[in-house]
Amino acid sequence: MTDAEKAHATIEVSDASFSTEVLSSDRPVLVDFWATWCGPCKMVAPVLEEIASERAGQLTVAKLDVDANPETARDFQVVSIPTMILFKDGQPVKRIVGAKGKAALLRELSDAVPNLT
Repeated sequence: MTDAEKAHATIEVSDASFSTEVLSSDRPVLVDFWATWCGPCKMVAPVLEEIASERAGQLTVAKLDVDANPETARDFQVVSIPTMILFKDGQPVKRIVGAKGKAALLRELSDAVPNLT
């Protein structure tokens, strides 16, 4: 994978595409609820890109801008950002609030997605 491909390993989702891209996915999807003005969101973004490229066969990483897509954020009671929610089989199974490093994120996700660490 080239550096350019790694830089775009995550997918962008919206209120309109959330059901198709996340809830109907056949693999686990980690959704990053973020905003352009959020400093901690910017800190965690490269970590999520790295996880997305390195774990592409096991996990999809999606990003949802809460300002542009308030409906989905409201539906899942996202009140602070960054919030990451892991969806499996269309259901939220894990919620992580706040910016975390790569090792901490993988540890938190490993109980729901085997062999991530």
